[in-house]
Amino acid sequence: MIRSLILTILFLVSFAFENNAQVQHSIARQWNEVLLDAIRNDFARPTVHARNLFHVSAAMYDAWTVYSDEPAPWLLGNTRGNFTSVYSGIPVSTDIENDREMAISYAVYRLILHRFEFSPGSIKIRNEAFSLMMDLGYDPNVTGTDYRSGDPAQVGNYIASQYIAFGLTDGSNEQLDYINQYYSPVNPPLVPTRSGNPQIIDPNRWQPLFLDNFIDQSGNPIPVGQISFLSPEWGNVTPFAMGTSDRKFNERDGDTYWTYMDPGPPPFIQEDGEGTSEQYQWGFSLVAIWSAHLTPNDGVMWDISPRSLGNVTQLPSSAEEMQAYYDLINGGDPGTGYAVNPYTGAPYEPQMVKRGDYTRVLAEFWADGPDSETPPGHWFTILNYVNDQPELVKRFKGEGPLLDDLEWDIKTYFTLGGAMHDCAIAAWGVKGWYDYIRPVSAIRYMADKGQSTDPGDLSYHPAGIPLLEGYIELVREGDPLAGPQGNNIGKIKLMAWKGPDYIPNPEVDYADVDWILAENWWPYQRPTFVTPPFAGYVSGHSTYSRAAAEVLTMITGDPYFPRGMGEFIARKNEFLVFEEGPSEDVILQWATYRDASDQTSLSRIWGGIHPPADDIPGRKMGIKIGLLAFQTAEKIFNNAVITSLDEPFSATAEIFPNPVKEGSPVRIQPDPSGDISEIKVMDLQGKIHRELTFPSPVSSLTIEGFLSSGLYILQVSNSRGEISSFRLIVK
Repeated sequence: MIRSLILTILFLVSFAFENNAQVQHSIARQWNEVLLDAIRNDFARPTVHARNLFHVSAAMYDAWTVYSDEPAPWLLGNTRGNFTSVYSGIPVSTDIENDREMAISYAVYRLILHRFEFSPGSIKIRNEAFSLMMDLGYDPNVTGTDYRSGDPAQVGNYIASQYIAFGLTDGSNEQLDYINQYYSPVNPPLVPTRSGNPQIIDPNRWQPLFLDNFIDQSGNPIPVGQISFLSPEWGNVTPFAMGTSDRKFNERDGDTYWTYMDPGPPPFIQEDGEGTSEQYQWGFSLVAIWSAHLTPNDGVMWDISPRSLGNVTQLPSSAEEMQAYYDLINGGDPGTGYAVNPYTGAPYEPQMVKRGDYTRVLAEFWADGPDSETPPGHWFTILNYVNDQPELVKRFKGEGPLLDDLEWDIKTYFTLGGAMHDCAIAAWGVKGWYDYIRPVSAIRYMADKGQSTDPGDLSYHPAGIPLLEGYIELVREGDPLAGPQGNNIGKIKLMAWKGPDYIPNPEVDYADVDWILAENWWPYQRPTFVTPPFAGYVSGHSTYSRAAAEVLTMITGDPYFPRGMGEFIARKNEFLVFEEGPSEDVILQWATYRDASDQTSLSRIWGGIHPPADDIPGRKMGIKIGLLAFQTAEKIFNNAVITSLDEPFSATAEIFPNPVKEGSPVRIQPDPSGDISEIKVMDLQGKIHRELTFPSPVSSLTIEGFLSSGLYILQVSNSRGEISSFRLIVK
């Protein structure tokens, strides 16, 4: 508890998230802080809270827009998914600024009370929201929803009622507390306190945990026993910017699993070692090898400033490039750092720290720690940190008129919230469908099989773990791990973090790194948590973080943090929670938002949570989602009218390739019963770039020399008057 408090205080002080800054901050920021604190006091559910962050941000946006001629609200008066909101406008306000603030406050207040009604911290959440209403001078007892009266309190209440009603139709299963409707794991649970993984059935599928004492990342105790998969059916939820052309239908055991931005399957292992087994073995063994970096006592020092880290210019696109991208032995990626800080024109100051302090801080900081606002909320805290920097110029995309604090906060929250919501839908849709294994299960499984390197040596099995001298070896006669009767000879041993059994008192002890039996390997996590309760592929952290980095880059018009660097200080022997450390102050530093995102992804490998195969596809999905969410939000801000892409269409066709290279042809093939009578190609502002009409319907079509790079809407009409719309990415 003491460590949790220290962590929270450090985080608040270092990122300057003062709750008492009501004078300096807009009404949107004040309510965003209440929401983030509500998330910290709820169960750690990244999907649910990405949705909460978006819906609350969108409700604030709608309350802001109703007091102006344009832009139009997002939900009010529109159809989103299966829900249509009725709205006919409000009387002209004589005090727009105050009415806006009141409507925003009532909308968020009602929505927070509804969404967190059954939270374990519901009393604290309710009291904090009530307290802010009192501080603002608003009466929480006003519950009417007659928006046509012009009463801003009732306008806000009505907006909240619409988001509540929408949330009960959006596929999240909120009315049953988001429980799974049909997913069931194929593997019996892993009991991590017992050696090995003898009960696993399918080493390519997710395996639940069985814990006597499970505490989620928000510090909430969960009833003991088998831990359920969180949100495997989240691909069914109504998204913000993603549409039907981004979605793929999948079916397993008669149940539907929608996937958006589907990256295809991860590497699977086979008993005979064929297929993609080598990629599987390399990736999970890398996680074990990087576990050896979690010590401050190996003498390795790193410069962790932007002078040496960051500035990754390209992500791998093949298995071979993947293996070259990650430094198997030393850890890290190909980032070369930056010659100078573009804000100051001077080189970045080096910061030499112990690698083992850096890796442990990284693993805990980006895991969000206890009292977590979850990964999507973490990026809202980073956005708030950026917004607090005096050097930030609040111009949308870094250009145009200077925006006041409220408009800036409303638009940035709306955009980031939409991106985080779509990341949750896309990443967890993929997680539910591919149902991929976590490192703690895979490493123990391979170690139980043996080693896959030398057929002539002990314990060979083609599905075993590859040996690497100094990191992954066989226990031989005379080894301290051999056991009194030599029972462990032939088993696999790892040079790795020793695990929670070696931390008697987290206030003063740390586990350190040494040779351990691989059957007893642990991720760098608390023994009451071990690993997140959902499949690994793809990494939610990688998806959320890269999308957020893209959004912040586009919104600010600058890839760099204000002053050319963002920072977080992890204090000596105070920051780490489940063991002592770091051994010295560590300042996490990032030149750009993408650098912070890339660091997030690496942290999950050092934390023992993801192999590289989970990481890179998640980053690439995040890039697409961030771009799409930003462009969609910008279109909404500009009141541009294009065909709605989040509604079903009756006509179907296949567009390929998609994405397409600039200047390359695109082929359009309708389904067997369909035809093509008209084609329109539009940008996101509704401008038509290509229009083709056919007097006699055609069965297929190839468009040559296709457009310059960007995101387009391809509208296909058939002879029956049915219209389908597709998003087309031109690279």
